[in-house]
Amino acid sequence: MGIRSILVAVLGVAVAGGSAYVARETMNASRATASAPDPAAELVSVVVAGRDIPFGQPIQAQMLQILAWPRSALPPGAMTDINQLLPQPGMPPRRATRAMAQGELLLASKLSDFGEKVTIVQTLGENTRAMAIKVDATTAVGGFVTPGDSVDILMTQGDGQTLRAITILQNIRILGVDQQADEQNDTPGIAKTVTVEVTPEQGQTLALAQKAGTLSLSLRTLDKAVDQPMDSIKLSDIMRDKSPVTETVAKTTIRVRKANAVETVEVE
Repeated sequence: MGIRSILVAVLGVAVAGGSAYVARETMNASRATASAPDPAAELVSVVVAGRDIPFGQPIQAQMLQILAWPRSALPPGAMTDINQLLPQPGMPPRRATRAMAQGELLLASKLSDFGEKVTIVQTLGENTRAMAIKVDATTAVGGFVTPGDSVDILMTQGDGQTLRAITILQNIRILGVDQQADEQNDTPGIAKTVTVEVTPEQGQTLALAQKAGTLSLSLRTLDKAVDQPMDSIKLSDIMRDKSPVTETVAKTTIRVRKANAVETVEVE
C-alpha cells in the first residue's frame, strides 16, 4: 500500500506540472499573437495631389503631398515613393495623363513616363477612337459643351417637306473642344470643332452622318438615364393644324333632385 500511494502521488505531481507547462505555453503564445501587428491595419506612405492637377501638367514637387494610407485599402498602381515621380536634374518630367483633384491618389495609370508626350490619346477608353465634329454656336449648345461632358448627337437631313431629324448616337463623351482637352476647364466658348470618343462602329456612323446632313449636339444631364431607341421625325410630324396642347372638353352640368336634396352631375 505504501508503494502504491507513493506512485499515485508522483503521478499526480507529474500531471499537475504538465498542466501548468501547457497553460504557460498557451498564455505565451496568446501574448505573442496579441502583440504581433496586423498587416491589414498597417499604414504606408502614399503620394497624393496637394492641389488640382490638370491634364498634361508636368508633375512638380510643390503640387504633391505625402499621407499615411492603410495598406489593405491601397489600390493597384498607387505611388508610394515621391522619388519615382520627380525627375533627376536636367531630365524631362512626368505628366498627368488624366486630370486629378486635390487629395486624389497618384496612380501609375494616370501618369506618363519621364519625357513621354501626353496627348488626347491617353484619355481614350479601351478600343475607342477620337473623332472631330464641325460645330458652331447653334449646333454646339451655344458653346456650353466642355471636355468631359456627355452629349447626344442628332442629324438633320433634307430640304423643305423632306426635312427630317434623328438621334444617331447617345451618351457620347466630349474629349476636347477645339484644341482644349482639360476637363477642369468649364469656361464656355464658341467652338469650331468638338472631339468625341466613339467606338469604331460609331465612328463609321458619325463619318457618314457628317456627309449626309447637319449634326447638332444635345447636352445630357448628370443623371444616369437609360437610353431608348428613337424614331426619326419629319417636318410633317410637327406641322400640325393645332399646337400640341391637351384639349379641354367642355362639360354640361345638370341638377338632379333626389328626395329633399339636389345633386349636381357633369355630363360630357
